[in-house]
Amino acid sequence: MATPTAARHAAPQSVNTLIVGAGQAGLATSYWLSRAGVEHQLLERREALGGAWQDRWDAFCLNTPNFSLALPGMPYDGPAPEAFMLRDDLIGHFRHYAETIDAPVRTGADVTRIAPAEGGGFTVATPQGSWRARNVVLAAGGYQEPKIPALSAQLPGHILQLHTDTYRSPGQLPDGAVLIVGTGQSGGQIAEELLAVGREIHLAVSTCPEAPGRYRGQDLLYWMMQLAQFGPDYGLNGLTVGQLPSPAARFACNPLVSGADGGHDIHLRDLGRRGVRLHGHLEAADDGDLVFSDDLAERLATIEAGFSQRLRPMLDAYIAAAGIEAPEAELRPADDWVPSEPTRLNLAAEGVTSVLWATGYRLDFGILDIPVLDEWNYPRHSRGVTDYPGLYAVGLPWLTGHSSAVVAGVGRDAEYIAGHIAGR
Repeated sequence: MATPTAARHAAPQSVNTLIVGAGQAGLATSYWLSRAGVEHQLLERREALGGAWQDRWDAFCLNTPNFSLALPGMPYDGPAPEAFMLRDDLIGHFRHYAETIDAPVRTGADVTRIAPAEGGGFTVATPQGSWRARNVVLAAGGYQEPKIPALSAQLPGHILQLHTDTYRSPGQLPDGAVLIVGTGQSGGQIAEELLAVGREIHLAVSTCPEAPGRYRGQDLLYWMMQLAQFGPDYGLNGLTVGQLPSPAARFACNPLVSGADGGHDIHLRDLGRRGVRLHGHLEAADDGDLVFSDDLAERLATIEAGFSQRLRPMLDAYIAAAGIEAPEAELRPADDWVPSEPTRLNLAAEGVTSVLWATGYRLDFGILDIPVLDEWNYPRHSRGVTDYPGLYAVGLPWLTGHSSAVVAGVGRDAEYIAGHIAGR
């Protein structure tokens, strides 16, 4: 076996196409490349397959039904299509998929640099040695670098701070109250988990929209999948990237729902009534004193109105255009209850001993030595074909539409990219 030093100086290994990342996007791309007869290799930085799902907390439950696990060549065929898969079962599902399609994966292969090669193609560096490839597919997904606000540095040193990426269970936290910053899907679900074990919770509310888990007789994702795939046939393109109001909207959070306990809606006002102390946006921190925005009532109203203002009209229009018989919508009644929490919070006085940052992720393509990123650190592309010949992207949020980063939709983008590579 070569030593690490020898590996660095060994001749590069050659392959037609390298796929960086072996999560759902990389595996789906591998499936289609194999079908097209294109030689390829997947490089996965983790020591085991399972993608970013391995970074979720112990009790994590998929918040989209099992039927959405429609990977290319392996649709879900289990006994519970309407159930919600637990983290470890989900990881096993992807490992089984890799075996089923015989994906050529190398785990523990952390790509550190991708650069143009002399004479064309790319050189790709890893600690185990380098590669030479005609094509490179970026398939590391959108959950690349945990995003933590700069004001975290202003919190007292004795406060335990964790991003949801490293949170695993309530037992990981010291005794005392917990502040959760952010109310996307992770923030909402972890708040419920901590509430269930009797923890006192403060929740800094963001603007992620609430939505019904089920709508007009089907899971919400069922309609979104239908709209994404068939909506354009009826001129309904609201879930395509070209309809986004701005490039920043590519990073907007998903609807606040949960797959736990058989699936249910999460409503922040209900959490407040159950004892969770709701606050506005976290604006500033000075040692142990925090300041929140004074707009909680408006913030809650915006969160509750989001579904009816944007997604609901699109779904109703699709159901009508496609002539689908579906029961009428039963929406949540209007609610104007607002807690009377102050805008300032002293951590010591409230007994807060830990802060969970449910603040999402940012893209990190620092490995690219190629000028192909826009101001959002997002590759400039057309349908995943970047501005640089031979460089592709799959699995990023809103690459071509809403479904680009979810299991149910990534296969369509992967098929297009594989076809483009085969055509070269």
